[in-house]
Amino acid sequence: MSLYEEEVQARWGDTDAYRQSTSKTSKYSKEDFAAAKVDQEAATELFVYAFGNSLAIDSPKTKEAVIAHRAAITKWFYDCSVEMQKNLAVMYVEDPRFKEYYDGRVKGLAQYVHDAIWAQ
Repeated sequence: MSLYEEEVQARWGDTDAYRQSTSKTSKYSKEDFAAAKVDQEAATELFVYAFGNSLAIDSPKTKEAVIAHRAAITKWFYDCSVEMQKNLAVMYVEDPRFKEYYDGRVKGLAQYVHDAIWAQ
C-alpha cells in the first residue's frame, strides 16, 4: 500500500464514500480509470474557461463546471452531495497537493473552484 493509500484509508476509511469508492473502483480496468480522468479533466477545463474569462462564481458557465465536477465524482467514485463537494472544495485550498493541481493550471484557480462550489 502506498503512502497516499494509507493516508486515504486513515482519513476516510470508515466513511460510506470510501466504501462506495473502493467497491466501484475495485472493478475498474485501466480504460475505466482513463475515462474517469477524462471526465474529471473536462470538469476542470470548464472551471479554467470560467476563471480565464473572469466569469462570476455564480454565472451559468461556472455553475455548469460545479455540476460537472460533482457529476464526475458521483459517476466514477461515490455519491457526491453538495455538502460533500463543499468539503472537497475546502481541501482544494487547504491541501497543498490539491492547490498545486488547480493552481498549476492557472494561478488562483483553486480559490475560484472553492468559491464557485461554495456559491451553489
